[in-house]
Amino acid sequence: MVGAVAHALKITGSMTWEITWALILGFALSAVVQAVVRKGTIVRLLGDDRPRTLAVASLLGAASSSCSYAAVALARSLFRKGANFTAAMAFQFGSTNLVLELGVILWLLMGWQFTLAEFIGGPIMIAVLALLFRRFLSTRLLSEARDQADRGVAGSMEGHAAMDMSVAGEGSFLKRLLSRAGFTSVSHVFVMEWAAILRDLVIGLLVAGAIAAWVPDSFWEHFFLSGHPVLAGIWGPLVGPLVAVLSFVCSIGNAPLALVLWKGGISFGGVTSFIFADLIILPILNIYKKYYGKRAAWFLLWTFFIAMAGAGYAVELLFNLFGWIPDRDGMTVMSEGVHWNYTTFLNIAFLVLAAVLLVRFFRTGGMAMMRMMGGGPDDMAGHEGHGGHDSHDSHGHDGHGHDSHDSHDSHDSHDSHDSHEHHDHH
Repeated sequence: MVGAVAHALKITGSMTWEITWALILGFALSAVVQAVVRKGTIVRLLGDDRPRTLAVASLLGAASSSCSYAAVALARSLFRKGANFTAAMAFQFGSTNLVLELGVILWLLMGWQFTLAEFIGGPIMIAVLALLFRRFLSTRLLSEARDQADRGVAGSMEGHAAMDMSVAGEGSFLKRLLSRAGFTSVSHVFVMEWAAILRDLVIGLLVAGAIAAWVPDSFWEHFFLSGHPVLAGIWGPLVGPLVAVLSFVCSIGNAPLALVLWKGGISFGGVTSFIFADLIILPILNIYKKYYGKRAAWFLLWTFFIAMAGAGYAVELLFNLFGWIPDRDGMTVMSEGVHWNYTTFLNIAFLVLAAVLLVRFFRTGGMAMMRMMGGGPDDMAGHEGHGGHDSHDSHGHDGHGHDSHDSHDSHDSHDSHDSHEHHDHH
């Protein structure tokens, strides 16, 4: 028993070491974007469900990467402030399924084909979802969802989603980013994104390590019908989301498990739909019920499922056509441990970057913000971002005795009830 646990932990440790630098890079880039882009700006860009708006929503979501729980909370926050419901859902999909760090991790763990499948399948999934919403989302159901959303029932990571930590003031993107306020904002977003994702990431790595070590490939081969290529291609995109629903693993944490499932025999389209299905795991379905009501939650479940499975089928057909599906026989679940190679040097470099941002976070009052991460959606009322936190930093003073720009005006973090003035187009 001890040997089996040690083997599982060794696989988990190897996968963790392989993806560490990519995670730090991805969250650092996301923090940079969030430090200079205000959430109020995002709301103004998501006013309808036209294709161009949905494309913008997807890109903004990809740039605002976060854990699935925070993404779902942020989507409701945007909806309450006046964003179109379909656009808010596209933003939500983009923030978990089109993010850079997921693409890099898939490349490191599984190969470039899976990264390409993410960035091709993601827009297909959002397009299918938009068509389903346009056809089946009734005015009555939308009204019920809006009324429930405006009640502000707490879900998870509400405080984190409500925070707007962008840098106030004039100036170019680069000028704001390189300011003291920009450095502070990047550090705060970076650390809180890590805090939000850490639980899911650890669970995902532990689950993947345990399954890889303890569940024989023969079980998965029978379950995924891998001995019957045509049936496997049909079955995979349908069962992939179902495995995700029951796994409780979301966000980037499902990438290691995707490797195990692929090695076990799930089809290429099936593993793609599994990766996309982090937004319909059981805890998040319960949050949809709180956010939008029971009927809307069921609507989101079946439309999301069809969109995810549909994207899986599209990817399967497209990659078969171009001969891009990799050979699973040559793929192994890593268990080599740490060696002096490019991964180790990259990890050291990016861990130093993470340490610098962590020090800045603690020296500028970051823990006070951290305590608000789990609050309710309206708990940020009256809170003005990070104003004054640099007073805790003995080196955080300019020539005038204070850093007047180290505050992040977060008035956009208040979930207003102005969404009734907005009209969705269907």
